Amino acid sequence: MRNVRLGIDIDGTVTCPTALLPHINAQFGCNLVLDDIKEYDLTKAFDVDRETFHSWYKSAEATIYSTSPTQQYAKTVLEKWKNRFELFYISARGTEVYDSTLEWFLREAIPYDHIELVGSHNKIETAKKFNVHAFFEDKHDNAVDLHEELDIPVILFDTPYNRKPIPNGVIRVRDWNEAHHQIQQLFPLGEKVN
Repeated sequence: MRNVRLGIDIDGTVTCPTALLPHINAQFGCNLVLDDIKEYDLTKAFDVDRETFHSWYKSAEATIYSTSPTQQYAKTVLEKWKNRFELFYISARGTEVYDSTLEWFLREAIPYDHIELVGSHNKIETAKKFNVHAFFEDKHDNAVDLHEELDIPVILFDTPYNRKPIPNGVIRVRDWNEAHHQIQQLFPLGEKVN
C-alpha cells in the first residue's frame, strides 16, 4: 500500500537542468553552459533584457518542455517508486502547457499519479493541499520555503544556481540515485506516515 506522497518539481528536477540552454544559445547567439548559470534568473547570465527573454520564453515554452531530456537516473528511480509512493508532480509551469507536459510524461514513460501546474513558483499551498510528505526541487528558495512552511524534508538537486546555504531538513543531492538513498532513509519500507 502506498501511504507516502511525494511532491516533485519537473524542470531542473525530473528534466536536466541544462534543458533550456540549447534553446537559449540558439535564440540569443550565446554559448552558455550550466556552470555559467549562477542564479535562478537566467537573464543574469547573459546580455538580454528581462522583457525580451520572457516574451521569447513564452513563445518557445511548449517546444522547450516537449524536448527536455530526462535527468540521469530519474526514470529508473521513479519507476522503482511507482508502486511504493504516490508521485505528485507540482510545477511552476502554467496550465496552458498541460497538454505538452502530459505528452512528455507519456512519451518518456515517466510514472505519475497526478500532475499539477500552478503557474508560479509558490508551491506551498499546492503541496499543503495534496499533503505531500517530502518534496523534490531545484530552486533554492522554494526548497527552503517548502521545508520551513510545511516541516517536510526537501531534496534539493545540486546545481550552480542553488548553492546558497540550506537548513537542516533540506537535503542536497547530486543525482536521482542519491535522492533514492535519502528517501530510503526517510521512509523505510513498511513505515506508516500520517
